[in-house]
Amino acid sequence: MVTHQRKATQQRVTHQQVLAQARQGDAQAIGLLINQALRTRGIRVKAVRKTGCLHVLLEAAQVPQRSTYARVVYAAVLCLGAPTIHTVQVCGRQNGTQQPAWIQAFRITEPELADIGREPAVQPAAIAEPQPIATPLKAKLQTLLTPTLHLDFPLVLSLLAACLGLGAGLSLLKHFAATETAEAIDPSQSSSASAIAPNQNSNQDAALATFPTPVLIPTPGPAPTPSIAPVAAQPPTEVAITLKAVGDIIPGSNYSGKSLLPTEAGDPLNAEREFLFGNIKPFFGDADLLFGNFESTLTDYPYPAKDTSQGMTFAFRTPPIYAQMLKDLGFDVLSVANNHSFDFGDQGFTDTITNIEQAGIKAVGQKGKVVYTTVNSIPIAFIGFSYLPDHNNMNNLEAAGALVREAKQNAKIVVISVHAGAEGSDEVHTRNETEYFFGENRGNLVTFSRSLIDQGADLILGHGPHVPRALELYQGKLIAYSLGNFVGYKTLSTVGPLGYSLILNVQMNAAGDFVGGRIIPVALNSDGVPKLDDYFQSVVLIRNLIKQDFPQTPIEIDDMGYILRTDR
Repeated sequence: MVTHQRKATQQRVTHQQVLAQARQGDAQAIGLLINQALRTRGIRVKAVRKTGCLHVLLEAAQVPQRSTYARVVYAAVLCLGAPTIHTVQVCGRQNGTQQPAWIQAFRITEPELADIGREPAVQPAAIAEPQPIATPLKAKLQTLLTPTLHLDFPLVLSLLAACLGLGAGLSLLKHFAATETAEAIDPSQSSSASAIAPNQNSNQDAALATFPTPVLIPTPGPAPTPSIAPVAAQPPTEVAITLKAVGDIIPGSNYSGKSLLPTEAGDPLNAEREFLFGNIKPFFGDADLLFGNFESTLTDYPYPAKDTSQGMTFAFRTPPIYAQMLKDLGFDVLSVANNHSFDFGDQGFTDTITNIEQAGIKAVGQKGKVVYTTVNSIPIAFIGFSYLPDHNNMNNLEAAGALVREAKQNAKIVVISVHAGAEGSDEVHTRNETEYFFGENRGNLVTFSRSLIDQGADLILGHGPHVPRALELYQGKLIAYSLGNFVGYKTLSTVGPLGYSLILNVQMNAAGDFVGGRIIPVALNSDGVPKLDDYFQSVVLIRNLIKQDFPQTPIEIDDMGYILRTDR
């Protein structure tokens, strides 16, 4: 009897020691706690920590279900309140495989706008003893776990009880269980924690779900933003078209006195494609249309139309074969209405359009031309504008309106591409006024966008400032004032917000009204190559810019990057 009591005491002490280490952020201790809860389900758990990110691998004979296990792992780490863990990445895979079947990541702390790009500061020492869970965290966990509890309450109960060690998590989950018994939960009204998509190239490229700071970690700052139901809560029959859009694309240039291409001549095209887009191409899927602004030329014409010896004057020329690369990536429509489309004169512009179209992509931006396509039996029109007279000129609102009215007679949905606005890292704000850059009239994007929607346009896709800007919902139609840079291999600056990027996912109904969408966060490295952004910098930036520039617009960006209508 004494021996059994001694062993029990030793086990309790050992558990408390592991729990204390886990609260300090020790990956091995956290992995041990989660493993204890999941081993009865045949799941093996491995955990490592790299700086502020905890990586948790779940491995089983069958791939563990993401919708259940990603949530409960995050909830466990959230409850532990480890001050040195700022993000959690959960991967699931089948025994004997090398690549994860899915990756889901979450942010434990949300950086302020001024702190974007810096490692979050280490918080004070972890709480030594379990503390009562405050109401905000309780509500947060209930929002997070409602769908999971609906599926597998005993699992969540055992996991959080194991991680918390004492009664705080148990009493909280009993409260949830009582709520579940008394009131049925509609999963369509719950927050979603699904990942954007699995990335087969790097276990770092995971979509971070940015959540407000847990109450267990004393952090100064404003109150957390309430959790909002994601786009998935919208009736699926309402979505007729899904479009993904990216900003400026310069996959390299071979005109500058030296080659600025990602690989040497003679290497296979797919090697260059993998180098430039390998980290991001999985996130192009699940869309009816993929749009981008091609801000170079696809030509072999040798004579530039610009004097590149002058300061801040650049001429970009990309090998024509790159058009096939963009087609292979899934691009359906490319805008050629921008300030680099005539870098090699009329010949270069004509070659660019020819090469794009021969690759099977629609080229948008020729003056006076509307481009049509049909998706899901819905005719869609695209019109490209810039501030230059060689294209459809955004400053001529009468002519622009006439083109939109023409397009609306032949299509149900009209999409506008516009290259305008001042450039630079300090040009993130959108103002209802004419913008100038090096003396050029770069137009009034607000007046232009709203005017064309009044004439019948349904979606405005802006690019040109090289930084992301705010979104606005006007008359039920979405305006993206700038999509920023998307790829600029050794051609575009990526300093500060110039390196923040995104894939904009837009869902529309058959009338072109905005139903929902998502900002898929992207970051460019110093060479201008994109990858998924673990720090959700563009999401945080755009969310703040909406509040500052369009505080009355009826959309919000939630912590997962979903774009949500607030007028329904």
